[in-house]
Amino acid sequence: MATRIILDTDMGTDVDDCLALALVLCSPELELLGVTCVYADVLLRARMVLKLLGLAGITDVPVTLGVRRPLLDLVPIYWSGHEGEGVLEPDDGALQPSSEHAVDYIIRTVMESPESIHLIAIGPLTNIALALLREPELARNLAGLTIMGGVARARSPLEQPYREHNIACDPEAAHVVLTSGAPITLIPLDVTTQVRIRAEGVQRIRSSGTPFQEVVARQVEIFPGYRARGFTHLHDPLAIATLIHPELVTSYPMHVDIELAGRHATGATLMRTPSEGAPLNAHVALDVDVKRFEEFLIERLSTTALGSSP
Repeated sequence: MATRIILDTDMGTDVDDCLALALVLCSPELELLGVTCVYADVLLRARMVLKLLGLAGITDVPVTLGVRRPLLDLVPIYWSGHEGEGVLEPDDGALQPSSEHAVDYIIRTVMESPESIHLIAIGPLTNIALALLREPELARNLAGLTIMGGVARARSPLEQPYREHNIACDPEAAHVVLTSGAPITLIPLDVTTQVRIRAEGVQRIRSSGTPFQEVVARQVEIFPGYRARGFTHLHDPLAIATLIHPELVTSYPMHVDIELAGRHATGATLMRTPSEGAPLNAHVALDVDVKRFEEFLIERLSTTALGSSP
């Protein structure tokens, strides 16, 4: 039976959200119930999702708008400015998301099917935090909550930042989520910065010949990070892949705290072995099978035909 999922995303700022959605759509092991958009211009993000779904021939997945600003509105919004390029065209302003708010959608959908829906959060955690605050029973009714976020800096080089983008954009929301009691798996920078897509992989995706894969390949090519380095990291797709092949990563039980008042490291994820005073609140991936994951992703995205051929 396919794993039923809701995808919460800040689609557009990094190409990894696009690749993550593509992997979901190319994976029969996953049933996408809905997509919720979070952070900054959520309408533009939703239209990107709707456009990608349409290119894949999918019209029955609801896409909802979530929260635009951080929970306490203490952190300035990050907006790179290239969001939507290469996907949206002038007439795509007609693409309209569902009228239901993302937080309401998450609560309603999970509570109607308790313990059967897995939530995947690949953006700032504001939508998830508000849903958990609004519905105290939500945490125990989730089948699972996989989060791409955080950095342990335990087994990774010291050039890793003190804090990771998704957590740093809304540290207070991350604190709410990590202290909620939800069954959390955390996929941090320690593993996601080990996996990459390069020109050969992009060409393999493009060679499938569908409009959907062409747009996905083009999104990678025009992403500023890819253009600067000739590769980009696969943060969000790795989080998706762990639902299909959990053995791709090795996870460890951890107690994770969110730094909320540091001068340099507000939003840092502080991780330690659980103890009586610091109980287990997440399983954290610290090792990854790089070669196997990279091949799995490219194979899925290049051999699964979505939408109609041009």
